[in-house]
Amino acid sequence: MKKQSLVKGSLILGAAGILTKFMGLFFRWPLIMLIGDEGVGYYQMSYPLYMFYLALAAGVPVAISKMISEKNAVNDIDGIFEVVKEALIFMVLIGTGTTVFLFFCARPILEILKWDYKAYYSIIGISFAPIVISFMTVLRGFFQGLQNMNHVAVSQIIEQLGRVIFGVGLAIFLLPRGIEFSAGGAAFGATVGAVFGTAYLFSNYKKIKKQLGIKKIKTCPKVLNSIIHIAIPISLGTTVGSVMNLIDSIIVPQKLLQAGCSNTEATILYAQLTGKASVIVNIPMTLSMAFCITLIPIIAENFVLNRYKEVNKKIDMAIKMSSVIALPCTLGIFILALPIMKLIFPGNFEGFEILKYLSISIPFIILTQTTTSILQGTGYYLKPVFNLLIGCVIKILITSVLVSLKEVNIYGAVLGSILAYAIASILNIVTVRIKLKVNIHLYETVIKPFLAAIIMGLAVVLSYTFMYLKTDNNNISCIVSICIGIIIYGILIVMLKVFNLEEFIDKIKFRQYKRR
Repeated sequence: MKKQSLVKGSLILGAAGILTKFMGLFFRWPLIMLIGDEGVGYYQMSYPLYMFYLALAAGVPVAISKMISEKNAVNDIDGIFEVVKEALIFMVLIGTGTTVFLFFCARPILEILKWDYKAYYSIIGISFAPIVISFMTVLRGFFQGLQNMNHVAVSQIIEQLGRVIFGVGLAIFLLPRGIEFSAGGAAFGATVGAVFGTAYLFSNYKKIKKQLGIKKIKTCPKVLNSIIHIAIPISLGTTVGSVMNLIDSIIVPQKLLQAGCSNTEATILYAQLTGKASVIVNIPMTLSMAFCITLIPIIAENFVLNRYKEVNKKIDMAIKMSSVIALPCTLGIFILALPIMKLIFPGNFEGFEILKYLSISIPFIILTQTTTSILQGTGYYLKPVFNLLIGCVIKILITSVLVSLKEVNIYGAVLGSILAYAIASILNIVTVRIKLKVNIHLYETVIKPFLAAIIMGLAVVLSYTFMYLKTDNNNISCIVSICIGIIIYGILIVMLKVFNLEEFIDKIKFRQYKRR
């Protein structure tokens, strides 16, 4: 096993994440072509429940990666596997309980949330995923803690591939019975993908366990207490974030009805927000999340070893990476919202205006993710939870008031998301500066990437316009302009010296883990 630097680990996970997101788009595209916005709306209504479970469980792999990183720093190999054992017991109980609850309470959930009864089959389809995800999250936390992201990245690709193949296959197979059955089959694809991803991780876990000569792992209740102590506040934070999506699934359809939309119109608008615009906006989030996953164990290791100067460098680097990822993605999606939607969903590109304005939330979401990871890595678990909770309350108020207005409708939910994450990110930055006494260099971390993004945006507009006049083809013009934008942005990042050469050098020496 090898340890990887912040940049290297982020690039590996980021590349895998981008690939899985594109595979996800290939999942959405045939789904939309098969069952339309209405069917995708039924599928999306169940999805926040699944994401809520993932958010609820998200604290465990973070806690595992942090604890394993700290134990690995002092070469406590037995302690590493004790963490895995206790976490696995804990997660299996949670996952089994969630699966049972979703399966047997699907109809009461529909009644309480006042969703269309046709979403029942999607809830049943997604209900089997939590029990499998329980195993996968623990194993991913294990590899993240060892700061080796290769297996995590491959498992993400395998999981998504299984989801796409089986999800689309089941959607096609069940389509003759109705779009609601087809949506349920697509939802079950998440379970199948998780099975394949878990199988791959477990096989590699067994190999490492055998290499290190681990035969019997002790039961240690103190370890479980530590996991819960770290995981609960982190899970609360990610749950609050997931609640924002759940808020949309509960409030938006109801408020759209109050705004004068029919049931079908409300479902279609909700699908355009969550099944199209949010999916595209989430692509840059993949890079950000990969970076955050890599960041936590590295900051935790340096923090536990009292390397505060190195911690400060990593924090500055983290904010800079966030800006470099977020700013060009925001401008690019804002400028090319319609061409991108036509490229990805040909003949079914309605909702591009939602995508255009939702892209404004990208920098705030990424900054919130990054600063939350920084605080978690240094032991401040609850503060980002409170900050995100404040944003969540603002989201509820704005969405409830504005979506019910006929003139605003679905854009009220978009504005609510933007303001919620903007406030959460600002509060997190203030917390980082106060608690960790870190001075963030705005010129290096924000202004330089912003200048590069502005110039890139102008180049994208000009290149798209030129190519479209020459070819009269949206797909060619969109792809060419995006490629030109990436090249120009990369050149500008180098010319403006946004990164120093040493920031790309893997300063952590590779070493084999050995028992003392």
